[in-house]
Amino acid sequence: MMLFCPNCGTLLALDEGAQCMRFSCLTCPYIYNVVQRMTTRIYPRLKEVDDVLGGAAAWDNVDSTEERCPACSHPRAYFMQIQTRSADEPMTTFYKCCNHECGHHWRE
Repeated sequence: MMLFCPNCGTLLALDEGAQCMRFSCLTCPYIYNVVQRMTTRIYPRLKEVDDVLGGAAAWDNVDSTEERCPACSHPRAYFMQIQTRSADEPMTTFYKCCNHECGHHWRE
């Protein structure tokens, strides 16, 4: 599909002509009549998504506390505290179940 004028390189405008739609250049007399349907699809490559909390390595050196897991009722959970809001608000506590078979995450 043509987007730029082959004569001067200006972006082509889409106009309605007498019989059909047409691409026309605004700086030179170039006109291209569109007589059939023209489509072009460009699928952009998606960016890699980073882990917000550092992924699995973030849980390597964390402490545990007596907090019951809501999924499996294990009595202990790993925790980390992160300042996710403004400084005058309390820190957000993130938990991960100590039961490695469960591994449930939640926050308080």
